[in-house]
Formats: sequence, structure tokens, C-alpha cells
Amino acid sequence: MTVPPDVSAFAAGLAADALPAYVYDLGVLRTHAAAVRAALPAGVELYYAAKANPDAAVLEALRDSVDGYEVSSAGELAHVRQAAPDAPLAFGGPGKTPAEIAAAVTAGVHRWHVESVQELYQLAAALGGEQRVDVMLRVNVPVAEGSLESVALAMGGRPSPFGLDPTAVPSALEFLAGPIGRQLRLRGIHAHLGSGLSAAEHLAVAEQIVNWSAALATRHGLRFDEVNIGGGMAVDYADPSARFDWVEFGGGLGKLLDRRPELRLRIEPGRALTAYCGYYATEVLDVKTSQGEHFAVVRGGTHHLRTPATKGHDQPFAVVPVEEWSHPWPRPGAAGRVSLTGQLCTPKDLLAQGIPVAGVRAGDRIVFAMAGAYAWNISHHDFLMHPHPGFHYL
Repeated sequence: MTVPPDVSAFAAGLAADALPAYVYDLGVLRTHAAAVRAALPAGVELYYAAKANPDAAVLEALRDSVDGYEVSSAGELAHVRQAAPDAPLAFGGPGKTPAEIAAAVTAGVHRWHVESVQELYQLAAALGGEQRVDVMLRVNVPVAEGSLESVALAMGGRPSPFGLDPTAVPSALEFLAGPIGRQLRLRGIHAHLGSGLSAAEHLAVAEQIVNWSAALATRHGLRFDEVNIGGGMAVDYADPSARFDWVEFGGGLGKLLDRRPELRLRIEPGRALTAYCGYYATEVLDVKTSQGEHFAVVRGGTHHLRTPATKGHDQPFAVVPVEEWSHPWPRPGAAGRVSLTGQLCTPKDLLAQGIPVAGVRAGDRIVFAMAGAYAWNISHHDFLMHPHPGFHYL
């Protein structure tokens, strides 16, 4: 794995006690987000799923390229509203509390992703007499067998806690057709069914979601303005050069919209926007050999960068050599296949396993790439109470 020279130099220049540290290349992020935006046709809205990385600097860097942000809690809502005060917000999540619903009503979110019939009742109860909100029904839309076979994480197409079962949709539509429909305005269908889809796979699922939504609208004499096909664009940690094909995806969505000119589509990528802009830089504390296998123990670990443990992959990394060694004892080192572990007292604190390296020594820097999404924000920060990492922005 190669790391950009400016990131390597920055990591090498940090003092040992300033490590571990997250380094975000905001210029790379802006360029990537602008390219994604340019690949999408005019009828597609781009929302960023803030759960992937809610760092305020990341949110601000995306502002010029996204139409809004998707949030999934009152905490995310307040945080994103502060970082991007003027941005439209879509509010989702399968377990909204009454307090969260009240907070989101007060905040004036742009779209509500409603997950159940009870949630419709709760939202209606939270509204004042003159308040009106726009809702989209999140549905576990049925898709053809095999459509989600390759996904790393499935939220639909099978029994799921996310969204309404198709059999519950008529009850929701009946409720919205009553007097409350003047306050809860149904705009369309939301269906985020899985993560880890290639462009071709995502387009195939999107077409099924759109066709199902159109058939539903026809059966009930409705007009849907929008269909939200979610995020889930593939990010390949084993091959960082294998990127989601946004040009192919945008072209396919354009053809889909040509057949459905009455619709606006919305997508909500998270990881696929920010994963590539983030790095986790740290220092090798020790190198040891155990029963013929080499281990490099680094400052920090999966309590800072939980992604590899969560997804069961090896986090891509580069060794940044540091020539200085000021200690009087021999410098531990190894070459060949090396596993990178952290400081936690568990064998699950594994960042990468058995990766070939030309050499790694105590005192060298390690820079883990693709750490811009689902990394620090999903990690168990206070296990063993090690210091939190620093944050730096290029």
C-alpha cells in the first residue's frame, strides 16, 4: 500500500507522544466529492450519510458537493446542524425516541424516513396544529433472488428490523390518506437495502426499488415525487485502487430517470465518499516473534480504528521508516509476513494479519489508509483508558 508523500512526511514529523493521530486530507475529499457530484445526472440528489464520519471539518469540506446530510439521531442532527447550519437534513433510524422526534420537529428536518406505522402516529402526535412535514416510507422492498447476494451488510431483501414490511405499507397509506395527511405529506419511498454493492449491482437493485415504488403508487392512485435508493456503494479494503464506478452509476441512473421523468432520485453514500481521505498514523512500539510469526505492536489499536475488527479485513497500511534510534539496546525488527496489533489486552486487537513487509522496526511509523469512514466514530474509545488520538487536517 502506498501513502501520499505529504501524508507520510506529516506522520514522520509528528512526535511520538503526539501519536496515534488521524490525518484527514480535505483537499482529496473535496476533489473526490466534486467528481461524484459531476458524475450524477441532474435528477439525482446527493446526501451524505453523516454516520460514516461526522467530523465537523469533513462535513464542512463536503458542503459544496452535497445537497444535504442524512442523520440518524438527535445527537447527529444537532451536530450536523451546527457544522452546516443551512443544509437540508433527512432524519432516519429504526428506533426514534419521542424526545428525538420532538427535537427533529423543532429543527425542521427536510425529510423524515419513517420506519413503521407506529412511528407515523408518534410523528403526528408531536406536530402542532399548523405544522407540516414531508415523509418518505422506508420499506423493506422485495427484490429478485440473488440481487443482494454479494453485499457485505444487508438491511433488506430478507427479515430485517429496518423499515416497513411490504404487507404493512397499505396500513401506512391508509393512515396518511386520512386527515393527518394534511400534515404528514407523503413524498415517496426510501429503501436502503445493503452495503458493498458495485455500480452494476446497485443499478440493478435501484431499478427494482423504483419499479416497485411506481407499481405501489399506481395501485393506490398516488403520485410519488421521490425515491431514495440509499447508499451502500462498495469500498474494497483489500484493493484500495478498486473504486466504485461513479460514472457508470450516474449513467445508469440517468437512463432510469429517462424512463421515469416524474421522479427525483436520492442517494445517501457515506463510506464511499470519505473512506479514502482519512489516515490513522501511529508508531511501532515493539516487534516480536512468537512461534515463528512476527508481530508489530503499535500505539493505539482497534479502540481507535475499529474498522478492520468490525468488517474482518486487513486495514491497508504503509511503513514509514524512522532512522533515529536513541536507545542503547538492540532495535527490534522483522521482515516478511508481519501482523500489526494494538495495545489492548485481547487477541482481537488486530489491525492487519500476516502482511508482507520489506521491514518494520520499533520506532517506525505506520500509516493506515482508508480510515476516513466508520473508524474513530464507531470505536470503543475508553477501553483500557488509553489517550485519545490527535486530529490533523491537510
